[in-house]
Amino acid sequence: MSLLVTGSIGIDTVTTPFGTSENCLGGSAIYFSMAASYFCPVRFSGVVGMDCPFNLAETFKGRDVDLSGLEIRQGSKTFRWKGSYHNTMKNAITDNVELNVLMEKPAKVPIEFMDSKFVFLANTSPVLQMEILDQLDSPVFVAADTMNCWIDGHLEDLKKLMKKINALIINEDEARSITKESNLIITAEKILEMGPDVVIIKKGEYGSMMCNKDGDIFVLPAYIAREVKDPTGAGDSFAGAFMGYLTKQGKVNTANLKKAIAYGTVMASFTISDFSLAGLTGINNKVIESRFEKLREITQF
Repeated sequence: MSLLVTGSIGIDTVTTPFGTSENCLGGSAIYFSMAASYFCPVRFSGVVGMDCPFNLAETFKGRDVDLSGLEIRQGSKTFRWKGSYHNTMKNAITDNVELNVLMEKPAKVPIEFMDSKFVFLANTSPVLQMEILDQLDSPVFVAADTMNCWIDGHLEDLKKLMKKINALIINEDEARSITKESNLIITAEKILEMGPDVVIIKKGEYGSMMCNKDGDIFVLPAYIAREVKDPTGAGDSFAGAFMGYLTKQGKVNTANLKKAIAYGTVMASFTISDFSLAGLTGINNKVIESRFEKLREITQF
């Protein structure tokens, strides 16, 4: 099975109580692809400007990530984000953002990617997400992410997108912003009524919750992490492992969704242990499986 991701590639500057990482590699498609590559081949689609300082071929060297969909756009500038975390590091504070190329048309999906069966539309404008989706032939499972700026300013477009996707993966604040409800179960039910078959609500250090249209509910705590240096990209790596596992299985059912969430939880725990991609690149499948089994052990009773 094939997995396609479309999303941002960013130049990040991140400050946490553990230091500052200046002009480091970031972006939703980057974290997603690195996490997903531990489970299945990844087809990468995204766009950067001529100012991008990163060699993505080197970044993904040794990983099964097809960069045929990477566009280096003449006359454009790469997305930049500057953020900081304080105290418990629960929420990021955006100190500065330059959308740059993300305000332009999306990268054109290569013809050889158009038959992708599993697709993740990483966080960007819902209009652009729909434009990308319209380029594809007949995907069997499409998941999407979003954020408050699209919820607040483009809610009607987001609702149109939700009618076209199978799963929405968002955090609890975003979910409440969509529905104006405080109770997360009611929130999830209302989102399901808007179109997707599955909604996954991420709750940071408190884990995640999944609800689907069959009435299944699954709640999993976060992995107990001893080291948290930088939470940036945790949600994207969660989504990467989630979609990577489903793609590897080639079948979406409740049992596979639960395991996919568990693998997403594990990969997020590696991401937060260091800045940028450092927490994800220093691991292997044996270490991932060991942490997966540990998560299973501590959540059984």
